[in-house]
Amino acid sequence: MAPAGGGRLVRGGRVVARVLLVWVLAVGALRLLDEWLVGFAMPQWWQPTVCALLFGLLSAVVWPLVLRVALPVAVFTLGIGSFLLLGAGVLAISFAVPGVVVTDLGTAVVVAVAVAALGSVVSSVVGLDEDELFFRRAARRGAKECDESVPPGVLLLQIDGLGIDTLRRAVRTGDMPAVARLLDSGSHRLVEWHTDWSSQTGAAVAGILHGDNHDIVGFRWYEKERDHVVVCSSPEDAAEIERRHSDGRGLLAVDGAARASLFTGDAPHTSLTVSALPLISGAGRRGRGRDGVGAGYYAYFANPANALRTGVGALVDVGREISAAIRQRRAGVHPRVGRGGFYPLARAATTVIARDVVVSAVIEDMLAGRSVVYADFMGYDEVAHHSGVERFDTLAVLRGIDRQIGRLHRATQLAPRRYHIIVLSDHGQTQGWAFADRFGESIEALVGRLCGAPQADPRLGAHSEASRPAEGWPVDAVLAEASSGGGPIARRLRARVERAGAAADRPRTTGGTPSDSARPAPGVVVLASGHLALVSFTEHEGRVELETIEREYPELLPSLVDHPGVGFVLVRSREFGPVVLGRDGLHRLASGVVIGEDPLEPYGPHAADLIRRVDSFPHCADLMINSRYDPARDEASPFEPHVGSHGGLGGCQSRGFVVHPVDLPPPGEIVGAEALHRVLRDWLTHLGHPEPTRTGERSVPAAGE
Repeated sequence: MAPAGGGRLVRGGRVVARVLLVWVLAVGALRLLDEWLVGFAMPQWWQPTVCALLFGLLSAVVWPLVLRVALPVAVFTLGIGSFLLLGAGVLAISFAVPGVVVTDLGTAVVVAVAVAALGSVVSSVVGLDEDELFFRRAARRGAKECDESVPPGVLLLQIDGLGIDTLRRAVRTGDMPAVARLLDSGSHRLVEWHTDWSSQTGAAVAGILHGDNHDIVGFRWYEKERDHVVVCSSPEDAAEIERRHSDGRGLLAVDGAARASLFTGDAPHTSLTVSALPLISGAGRRGRGRDGVGAGYYAYFANPANALRTGVGALVDVGREISAAIRQRRAGVHPRVGRGGFYPLARAATTVIARDVVVSAVIEDMLAGRSVVYADFMGYDEVAHHSGVERFDTLAVLRGIDRQIGRLHRATQLAPRRYHIIVLSDHGQTQGWAFADRFGESIEALVGRLCGAPQADPRLGAHSEASRPAEGWPVDAVLAEASSGGGPIARRLRARVERAGAAADRPRTTGGTPSDSARPAPGVVVLASGHLALVSFTEHEGRVELETIEREYPELLPSLVDHPGVGFVLVRSREFGPVVLGRDGLHRLASGVVIGEDPLEPYGPHAADLIRRVDSFPHCADLMINSRYDPARDEASPFEPHVGSHGGLGGCQSRGFVVHPVDLPPPGEIVGAEALHRVLRDWLTHLGHPEPTRTGERSVPAAGE
């Protein structure tokens, strides 16, 4: 089978030549180290030859066995711990070969890195890349020709957080040449899809993989009956979310694989998947999976050359992050957020380590002939949060992801099974000053103050004085405007309160504080989820109605709708049902009646339907606050300390994309992640994939269970 698209066939002679060349160069390197490296000596002529052979055996045989036990060391040290272990192996070799001197572990690590680097360099010199190794292994397993009777496999490659507008500009400016080639060749077409109101990975991935994201209110939400804050990135919560939404017929249920995902999609093969972590595998995954959480890391770091390449790449990325942050500060770029502390290491974990491990796992999936593979590239989303949607360092990360997509596309042409590539995103991002930086207090502090809790200087709510804007609305003017009642809806709300009368102050219980929640006032929980904030009043069961909120917190709603950072507020009225309140108008969702200016007009034609759906969720918060979107500048202020953010409605955050083969039927308009799931399911059926069988009904716990 000759690989298409310029792929090179690896013949046995080239492999033998590589082994011999690495051995010869390793011998030469050891001789040079003998001359130059203090604390390392090989006085006899035969010692470098024997030691090079033993080091090769250590890397190929002993090292993978050791890594099964020491994998956490490799993972949590960004691959650096791998070479501490290899250095220990070099020390062992020095003890085994008479006359060899290695004075300490540091010297041994230098020797190990030098020899491992040679292997990586030689692979590049002789053209033996991982794609070729992949094809050689496939050929060795007997895949002489693609079996045309087998339906084509599908790779679902998700670029987390990349909106369609940014994608188009990146293709046009040359920042995504691999995707541009797919589109320019005519093999693929680009279509847009509109997210749910909760434009974030938890709701999107549950909808895409399971076809159901009911009651996923935000990235985090409060459940009164359990006094618990659900966070999509928590392993325990992710497992519970998937338990509620899985019926065993997920998109990946038939010999599929999930790589670096929040949820498994019922895939039997997973790695780096939050809901499948061993900590909660028994309760969360119901025994479906067979791959361990460390399987992807082990398979990748078992090769010392991979550990070297990824470890060096991670350190370089840490340097890039520090340099980019310094450049932003020196140039006075706004908006910006703090980027110090642990963040540079966390960034490298997503932009380099997870990316490399995921690509390696996907190549292995193609080698195994998996039917559907879903892989999430998280690096762009992570950097856009802290740098900006289209800042120079964010686009550099996007170019790196694009290179991996091109590499996987080449690998599909070498695979023992035909594969189609579909590139998609789970949501976009809308940029803006963080709410606390722009207005001098966080959304939690604002709600707490309006609920009567004593507050410190509102400027203390900002993340740092240095990060506050030099121009824009001064804090005092913002606070004065918020309390003046200038807007017509605020005046109507205050008039209602005056007519009904406010309740006398009454004792409140603080209760148990849920983890990761904010209680800015007794009986009040406020959670920020990107451009969405959720307010729950914990002393009331079920949904608290507008009339009750007006009576107990008379200043809360008028001040919120008048605040320049708030776009609209969803609240349930006893009289009118769900009502969306804005500064200059309101929208009654049950009847469609609009009074004044429609607060949903800047948020697109689907806003009313999407909000009406969330209002029906059992765990919809008492108040759902969406940030104010400015269409003229295409920006909004997120309630979390981000530059680029998502989670609500307004701008690019709601516009995802799908790049799919033109051979697949055009999908039409796609609104919501569940609709995207149906499109993907139809495409799999069109390609001849079997329908998964139902393994069980969904099980959603009753209140208090």
